[in-house]
Amino acid sequence: MKPGRPFWNPFLEQLPRKALRKLQLEKFKRIFTWAYERSRFHRRLYDAAGITPRDIRTFTDIQHVPKVEKAMMRDIQRKAPFPYGDALCVPLDAVTAFRQTSGTTGQPVYQPDTWQDWEWWAECWSYILWAQGYRPRDRVFIPFGYNVFVAFWAGHYAAEKIGCEVVPGGVLDTQARILKIRELRPTAMMATPTYVLGMAEAARTKLGIDSATLTIERITCAGEPGASLSSTKKRMESAWGAKVFDHAGATEIGAWSYECTHQPGGMHVNEAFFLVEIEDVKTGEIIEEPGRKGKMVITALDRHAQPCIRFDSKDIIQWDAAPCPCGRTFRLIQGGVLGRADDITKVKGVLLAPAAIEEVVRGIEGLGDEFEVIVDRLGETDHIKLKVEVLPDAVGRKKEIEAALKDQLRLKTNLAYRIEFFDLGSLPRYEVKAKRFKDLRKKKG
Repeated sequence: MKPGRPFWNPFLEQLPRKALRKLQLEKFKRIFTWAYERSRFHRRLYDAAGITPRDIRTFTDIQHVPKVEKAMMRDIQRKAPFPYGDALCVPLDAVTAFRQTSGTTGQPVYQPDTWQDWEWWAECWSYILWAQGYRPRDRVFIPFGYNVFVAFWAGHYAAEKIGCEVVPGGVLDTQARILKIRELRPTAMMATPTYVLGMAEAARTKLGIDSATLTIERITCAGEPGASLSSTKKRMESAWGAKVFDHAGATEIGAWSYECTHQPGGMHVNEAFFLVEIEDVKTGEIIEEPGRKGKMVITALDRHAQPCIRFDSKDIIQWDAAPCPCGRTFRLIQGGVLGRADDITKVKGVLLAPAAIEEVVRGIEGLGDEFEVIVDRLGETDHIKLKVEVLPDAVGRKKEIEAALKDQLRLKTNLAYRIEFFDLGSLPRYEVKAKRFKDLRKKKG
C-alpha cells in the first residue's frame, strides 16, 4: 500500500443488510469451529452444552452458544500454557503481543495476540479514524505512556496505516504535553474524556493557555462513556474548539463501535468484524427492536489467538431505529454505551447509573469538570454524597448551584444527594479511567 492511500473499503460499510448478515453468519461459523477445534476451554464449554460446529446453521442457533464472562477468563489464566491458560488457540511462539485489561473491575485479564490479530486491531481502528475524518494530512498527538493496557496502541498503528503522522506524548507530564501541542501544531488527539478536560484545565490554570486557541480540530475519546453524554461532549468541544467523537472497545473484545462525522446521536457497530447481540437483562431474550435497553453479548469474528465468542460485556446498549445519513449500513446504537450492568446499583430501592450523575454535573454552569460520588449506609438507610468543584468566579452562587444540582439530580435519578463544594483542583485527577463512583456499602457488606 502506498503511503497516504486510504485502506478504507466502502464495499463492507455499505453492504446491503442481507449480504452483511450472511457474512456475519459465515464468519461466526468459522471462528466457532476454530475455537472448538483448538481451545480446550471452549471445547469443554461447548461439549457441556451439547453444541458442535455442525449445529450452527442460523442466527437462532448462535443464541444457544454459551456465553463467556470475564470471571471465566480470570480462572483459566496463569496456567499452562503460561500465562494464558487453555483458551489459547495458537502455539506460544505465535503470540507476538501481550495486553491486559485495566483491572478497574477486578483482576486483569491477559490477552495474547498474533501478528495477524494485531493487524486486525489496527484495521478496526482504521475504520474508526476514517469515519471521524482522519486523513493523511493529519498530525495526531497521543498523550499517553503506552503500557500493557491496550489504551491507544491500536489507534497509533491505525493512524499510521491511513497515512497520518503520529506524535507519541508518552513520558511527558501534562504541562509538557500541552507545550508540545503548541510547538508541533497537531490537528488531532486521542484521550479519555477525563484527560481531555484535565489537559484543558491544566493549560488554563498552570500555563495560562486557552486550549481552544491550539490547533486541535478533532478528538477521539475512549475508556469512559463521557463522549456520548451531551453535557460532557459540549464541555470538551468548548474547551478545545474541536469536534469530539466517541468510540467503544475493550482489550478482550477489540474496537467494536464508533461515531462518524454525521454524529446522529449514536455509534455505528463495526458489523463487518463483530457480531453484536443485545440481551434482556432479566429474561435473556435477544432484543431486535430499537429503543429497548439490554446487555451486549459480542463476538469478535476475526480474532484468533484467544477468541472472543459471545462475550458477556456487561455494556448496556440499545438499537437505533433510523439509519445514519452517512450511508453506512452498519447499525447504530442509540446514545452510545449507556452504562454497564455491573455499574448500575440500587440506592434506596432505585436503580442508579453513574453516567446520569455525570450528565447533570457537567451540565451545570459554575462547576469544574471533576466530581466524586460516595454511597454509604448509615444504619438501615442509604445516603449519597456528591463532591463537586466550584469555579472561582461562581463561589458567590453556591446556593443557586446547589439548588439546580438537587433539582436536576432528583429529576434524572429520582434520588436526593448531600452536596459538598470544593475549590477548583481539590478533587483527584485521572489520566486514563476515572474512579469517581465509590460504593462504601460493598466494603461494609
